[in-house]
Order: sequence, then structure tokens, then C-alpha cells
Amino acid sequence: MSLRGAYGVLAGFVHAGILAALAASAAPAVAKDLHILALGDSLTAGYGLPKGQGFAPQLEDSLRRNGIRAFVTDAGVSGDTAAAGRARLAWTLDGMKRKPDLAIVALGGNDMLRGLQPAQTRADMDAILAEFRRREIKVVVAGMLAAPNLGPVYGTEFNSIFPDLSRKYGATLYPFFLTGVAGDRRVSLPDGLHPNFQGVKKMVRAILPVVTGALRP
Repeated sequence: MSLRGAYGVLAGFVHAGILAALAASAAPAVAKDLHILALGDSLTAGYGLPKGQGFAPQLEDSLRRNGIRAFVTDAGVSGDTAAAGRARLAWTLDGMKRKPDLAIVALGGNDMLRGLQPAQTRADMDAILAEFRRREIKVVVAGMLAAPNLGPVYGTEFNSIFPDLSRKYGATLYPFFLTGVAGDRRVSLPDGLHPNFQGVKKMVRAILPVVTGALRP
């Protein structure tokens, strides 16, 4: 082979290599699977619903249909107060195979229904958010609102817990977890308190933009 021919072959290899490198650099990076922890009570645990119809599985399905590869762990326990969530948080996180990329904290509803003092709920929620910050886990606070029959003083004290602590810890606030569902019998179970399948679907649809925003780097 002549020198010119050899050079042509070499140039061809170099050109092919450059094209391959350019193609690789232009290809989008493969997004990693994301892990979300839903820490809450019966509203996250899917109370009264068949398996797969609760908040965590519906949120996971919705995220994936929107192109986000996420796994949502249901850490909801029916009847839990903020104090109960606080008590089990550390061992819940310690027992996980990987640190969550995001936590959704949806507690406080049972505190309100039982008429517990807002100061105690605030202290427990503060400790929960402090633990997530210590572990460098981003948080969405899914807030709760007091029932009107508890009076204006209780309502003011209770309702301020969630925005106050979200600001303190730099968490993302979703003001009311039951937006579009509370008080609507059409999307509630017969008890009038818990969402049915359609109710959970409405909850997921409403909170989805907040969750996807919080997942961004």
C-alpha cells in the first residue's frame, strides 16, 4: 500500500472516531432512578383502598407516565400523629437500602382530629424536618388545615405550623394535602374523611407539579 493509501485509511479511522465521539457527547445522559419516601398517615397509606390504589403507587405511576423514573416508598401508617412519625423516622431511614432523593412529609391530620395542642405538633414536625436536613434529604411538606369547628385560635396556631417550618428548613411547601378532595363526598370513602381511588387520583394530579419541581437538581 502506498503512503497516500495508508494515510487515507488512517484518516478514515480518525474521522470515524471523531464522529463517534461527537455522537456520544450529543446523546442525552441516562437519568438515574429516583427514590421518594412518603412519610405520613392513612392518607399516604391508602386506607380503605385495594393494594396499588393508594397515594404512593398512584404517584409513582403518574411520575413514570410523565417520564420520571421514580420509586415511591409508602411509609404511611394509619392513625399516626406527628409524634408517632417522629418516633419511627430514624429507624425507617436507617433500614432503607439507599437514601431517598426526596421525602414527602404528610403528617398532622390526626393531631388536628384529636385536638392535640398545636405546640406539640409543631415540635414534632420541627424534629422531623431537622432529621431530614441532618441527612441532607430534600423535603416537600404536605400541609394540613384545621377544621373550622376547632375555632379560630386553634386554626391560626395549627395552620401556621407548615408554612413556618417549611421556611425554617428550606423545604418545599404544598399548602394542603387534601386540595380538591376535602369535603367532596364524590371522591371520599363513606367515612367522609379518606379519599377513594378517584380522590387519591385528584390528590396526585394536584401535587405532581410540586413533586417534579422538587426533584430537579
